[in-house]
Amino acid sequence: MERYASRVDPDTVVALDTHVHVECDGHGHLSLDQELMDASARYFRASHPRTPTLEQIAEHYRARNMAAVVFTVDATTGLGRPPVSSEEIAERAAEHADVLLPFGSVDPLRGTEAVRQARRLAEEYGVLGFKFHPSLQNFAPDDRAYYPLWETLQELGTVALFHTGQTGIGAGLPGGRGIKLRYSDPMLLDDVAADFPHLTMVLAHPSVPWVDSSISIATHKANVYIDLSGWSPTYFPPQLVRQANTLLRHKVLFGSDFPVLAPDRWLADFARLDIKDEVRPLILKENAVRMLGLRGDARSADPDAA
Repeated sequence: MERYASRVDPDTVVALDTHVHVECDGHGHLSLDQELMDASARYFRASHPRTPTLEQIAEHYRARNMAAVVFTVDATTGLGRPPVSSEEIAERAAEHADVLLPFGSVDPLRGTEAVRQARRLAEEYGVLGFKFHPSLQNFAPDDRAYYPLWETLQELGTVALFHTGQTGIGAGLPGGRGIKLRYSDPMLLDDVAADFPHLTMVLAHPSVPWVDSSISIATHKANVYIDLSGWSPTYFPPQLVRQANTLLRHKVLFGSDFPVLAPDRWLADFARLDIKDEVRPLILKENAVRMLGLRGDARSADPDAA
């Protein structure tokens, strides 16, 4: 097994996409069943194939001189379906370490086994963070039953990235296929951020309909970032754009949500957004480079405050 070690050169890549899904493994296994995949594709009006291989993802970003954080979501209990293997993603990302940065995912409902797997993924496979989707995984992040997991991630120094707000998975299906949006209310993460102040957290997406909550949490908690994935910048809530230009200029991250939203479209729409020239490189690369420690320096949420 080749343990992942990043070869991403933060000074030469033009952007770092912090939100890219691996939804198909090397054997053709899908992370979601076909009904959920189709519902998501309709919701996003996806123009790209929904299941590129990890190798195809690597080539997509390499051709654009960009780096990407890649992951799956382990919702084994919630969906009754095994995920794409985080171990396999990390091993295969090691072969493309010039452009790919692997995150793992564990099923919080598996309790102590999830804690053991998270430790193994970080220590043996070299993953840099973990992706969680509370609605898909059917859990409330502020429930103290999951605090041992957050404690472990804090100890390991890994990033915890949480889906927040609306989800396209299950959208338009009867009952949304049982997926509960309330678990992705970002206010459920405020307790986690407060009780684990050294756990770096990312609130993924503009958090609609709770964008103001995400803005408040990221402003209040030094250890919390926001990624801008899952929405074209054309449709960003105006208060999010305003804060990204000012108070949150060091806390906001470029993320596309590839393959449902292509980075080319996101970047083209971002170029038309009213963002200050000095803030653009922070969002597109520098904030993520600092958050992930890719230059080998200590992480700092706000370098201006250092």
